[in-house]
Amino acid sequence: MTALLTEQQWAAARAAAMAAIPAEVQAAGLPAVLLPYQARAVKLLDSACPVLFVEKSRRIGLTWGLAAYAVLRAGRQKSAGGMDVMYISYSREMTREFIDACAMWAQAFDSAATAAEETLFDQGDGDKAINAFRIKFASGFEIMALSSAPRGLRGKQGVIIIDEAAFVDSLKELLKAALAFLMWGGQVIVCSTHDGVDNEFNAQIQDILGEKSKFAHIRIDFDQALTEGLYQRICLVTGKTWSPEAEAAWRQDIIDFYGDGADEELFCIPSMSSGSWLTAPLIEARMTVQTPVLRLELPSDYMFRTHLEQASLMAPFMEELRAQLAALDLTPQFAFGFDFARVADLTAGSLMAIEQRLKRREVLAFELRNVPGVEQKLIVRTIFQRIKSRLIGAGFDATGMGWTVAEDMGREFGLREDPEGAGIVIAVKFTEEWYRLNMPPLKVAFEDDAIALIADAEHLADLRAIKIVRGIARVPALREGTTGKKRHGDHAIAVALAHWASRMRFVEYGYQAVSRPGSGGGEGFGMQPDEDDSGGWYRAPLGAGLRGGI
Repeated sequence: MTALLTEQQWAAARAAAMAAIPAEVQAAGLPAVLLPYQARAVKLLDSACPVLFVEKSRRIGLTWGLAAYAVLRAGRQKSAGGMDVMYISYSREMTREFIDACAMWAQAFDSAATAAEETLFDQGDGDKAINAFRIKFASGFEIMALSSAPRGLRGKQGVIIIDEAAFVDSLKELLKAALAFLMWGGQVIVCSTHDGVDNEFNAQIQDILGEKSKFAHIRIDFDQALTEGLYQRICLVTGKTWSPEAEAAWRQDIIDFYGDGADEELFCIPSMSSGSWLTAPLIEARMTVQTPVLRLELPSDYMFRTHLEQASLMAPFMEELRAQLAALDLTPQFAFGFDFARVADLTAGSLMAIEQRLKRREVLAFELRNVPGVEQKLIVRTIFQRIKSRLIGAGFDATGMGWTVAEDMGREFGLREDPEGAGIVIAVKFTEEWYRLNMPPLKVAFEDDAIALIADAEHLADLRAIKIVRGIARVPALREGTTGKKRHGDHAIAVALAHWASRMRFVEYGYQAVSRPGSGGGEGFGMQPDEDDSGGWYRAPLGAGLRGGI
């Protein structure tokens, strides 16, 4: 994008593009004309989705696709699901553009409709009427586009589209009124680019991702739109020749144009706010478990000591660990989170019990510093052997050397490669997408008192270390603490993994054969009886140990 189009050039280009599309619709049909992401939104809405939130990049044509849906709904008879459609945005130019697109789609669909007209929308209660554009259909329904949020939505019904919702005045109040449309079978469609993490639009998105809200959600960033044909469609409309090189150059020009705002404007990443992701009072309110945290730090020459010395250094910690495990109530199911470290950071582990009312309660937590991998696996194995009949899932940090611990534990307890597959141990390689999808549910758990943690000052600091980085909650790269013993939010990651594992649907896929007493079959293959087995001669039938997840 070397130069901005003038107003006259842009108007002429838009008119030419819209004039060509009705013929395309007649020849190929609607799904073929819409780009895949536009078609997904229309299909979801046409399947009677009541509320849809869309976080999107700028200028990807989603509003154009929604105009097609608006005409489909307003052009139908009432018996076929027809209803009025109201479009709201903050800009008069956007409302005019939406009505123009609706007029084009009406022509493409051969819908009997009047020409677009400008009218006044009566807000009622003596409020001043506001300007609106309107198209009436032979079905008796109409599309109305308004350039500001009306106060008189109550009492209306139909489909309401709130475009660039992050920029309208008082989105929270507007949504309160708009959701009343649902009572008579209407729909609410909210789409926008972001305007900061503290904006009500982002708050709604986080509630959806945190499963606090049941609204439907779609995310379309700039690269996804390009992958699904945005620039190819631009070339088709403008008469340019598409090539990968031309698309790459155009993409970079657009990113350069937005500069520092590209993350927010193009890639659906709300701009940062200051402060911690979780407040100290909120964290402290959830630290109600009084079990002590187990900590082990080995000397730097541990690997060069004799086996007897190594065993003596490990013994006190292992004794405390076994004592805490022996005291566990094995009635609930358990989930485990493990954040691996070997040199600079701490290894952190968090074991959570899933109570009858689905509250996650941390019942065991440990920290390891300068502990070799073999000893770390011994600690994890000891925990798993105690709770293996009730363990539904374990999330392991698989970044770097952490993969070896996850892999070896997976060999013993079942490694899960596919999120929808079977196995207990699942290795997590952290990405922005993982944080984006899985940190909001953790915050909701704190806000809804659905999690209880062990009270510990260091763990409080770790959870406070979570910040919003490029619009996503995560532990930043900066380490905190004294020289040589810095912390990096280690326990916060273990808690996030355990909470995530508790929400996954883990399924056991195998069994371990147990011989009858005296047969000599089992132990001859190196198998040992379960130390907690007090069933005597009785053995449960095959398959009795199979279990599902939460």
